[in-house]
Amino acid sequence: MSVARVLLGWAVGCVVLAVAVGGGVVALNRLDEAALPADDAPLPATSEAIARGEYLARAGNCMSCHTRQGGPAYAGGRAIDTPFGAVHASNLTPDDATGIGLWSAGEFWRALHNGRSRDGRLLYPAFPYPSYTHITRADSDAIYAYLRSLPPVEQPNRPHALRFPFNTQVALAAWRALFFRPGVLLEQPARSAEWNRGAYLVLGLGHCAACHTPRNALGAPRADAAFRGGLIPVQNWYAPALTSPHEAAVGAWPVEEAVALLKTGVSPQATVSGPMAEVVFRSLQYLDDADLRAIVLYLRSLPQEDGPAPPTARPSGAVMEKGRDIYRQQCVQCHGEQGEGRRGAFPTLAGNRAVLLADTTNLVQVVLRGGYLPATAGNPRPHGMPPFTQSLRDEEIASVLSYIRNAWGNEAAKVDTIDVYRARERRGS
Repeated sequence: MSVARVLLGWAVGCVVLAVAVGGGVVALNRLDEAALPADDAPLPATSEAIARGEYLARAGNCMSCHTRQGGPAYAGGRAIDTPFGAVHASNLTPDDATGIGLWSAGEFWRALHNGRSRDGRLLYPAFPYPSYTHITRADSDAIYAYLRSLPPVEQPNRPHALRFPFNTQVALAAWRALFFRPGVLLEQPARSAEWNRGAYLVLGLGHCAACHTPRNALGAPRADAAFRGGLIPVQNWYAPALTSPHEAAVGAWPVEEAVALLKTGVSPQATVSGPMAEVVFRSLQYLDDADLRAIVLYLRSLPQEDGPAPPTARPSGAVMEKGRDIYRQQCVQCHGEQGEGRRGAFPTLAGNRAVLLADTTNLVQVVLRGGYLPATAGNPRPHGMPPFTQSLRDEEIASVLSYIRNAWGNEAAKVDTIDVYRARERRGS
C-alpha cells in the first residue's frame, strides 16, 4: 500500500471522526428541546401570575445579576467576572429593542430550560441555566409574566468580554455537550412534599450549587463533589461546604435558627457576609417561612462528611503574643475578652465555624474589606465591622487571625502573611 493511500485513509478517517463528534455535540445541545410553535404568542398575565412571578424571581435572585449598581431594576449591564473573561447580564425589561419585549413565553422557557436565546444562540452558563433547567414551565411562565409587567427600559446589552476560544459558540457547544443536560426536576415520591419543595428551591431556583460546589478547570461544577464547598471564581470568597458540620451544614442546628439565618442574616450560631449577604438581602429575606423551612429540611438531608484533619501548622508563641496584643487594641471592644461577642450585634469568635474553616479566605477578606451584614426586615439596622486594609499590615492581620483561631479553646492552622498578601493582590488594595 502506497504512502499516499495511507495518508488518504487517515484523512478520511479524521473527517469521519470530526463529523461524528460534531454531530454528537449538536445532538447533545438539542436534548429535550422541542420546536417552538408558530403561534407562540405572549400569555395573558393575571395579577396572581404576576405576583407569583415576582416571588419566584426573588427566589431565583434574578435582580442581583440583572441590575447594575445604580441602574434600573432588571435592565442588565452588570459585569459577571469569570476566569475566562466578563459576561454582561442582559436586559430583562419588556423593551422591544433591547429587552425581552418581543420574546414569547416559549422562548423565555427555552432560555431557562435549554440555555438558548431567542435568536438561537447558546447562552453562557454564568446565567445559571444548569440549575434553572429544573424550573417547571408553569413557574417559568409566571416569571415571564412578572418581567413583562415591569416598566420597559431602553438599555442596550453590553457585549461579553471573553478570551478566545471561550468567546466562540463552538467552544460553548463543546462545554455544554460535556457538562449540561436539561431536565425538569422530578419529585421523589418516597420523600415528603416539604423535602421535594426544598430540593426544587435549592437545586433549581436558588442555584445554591453554583457557589457551594467546587468547579473543574473548565468552570463546570464537579458532579462528584456536590455542595462540598469551593472558592467562588474571581470573587475570592469561599462558599463553605453544606455537607460538613465543621463548615456550613445545618443538620445539628435547630430548624428555627437555620431559618433565621437565611431570613435575617443572623442567628445565635452564625452570621452571613460577602456574597451570601447579598443573597439574603436581595432574595432569601423575601421567601416565606414555609419555603425557608423546606430549604433547611433539604439541606439537613445532604450526606455528611467526616471532620477535617487536625491542624498541623499551629502558630508560635511569639505570633500568639503579637496577635493577642493586636486583638486587645482593635477587636476586644466588640468581640469581648474571651471572644464571646455580643448577641444580636457582634458574632462570637470562640467556637465559631467561620473562624475555624480550613480555608482562611473569608477571614482575611472580612478583616481587609470589612464585614457587612445585610439589612433585612428581621434585622433592619445590622452592626458592621470596619475594614483594616489601611490600618494593619499583612503580618499583623496574619498574627491576629492566628491568635483568634487558637484562643479560647479554638484550634486551627495559623494564617500566613502570604495569604493576606495574596488577598490584597487579587483585589488591588
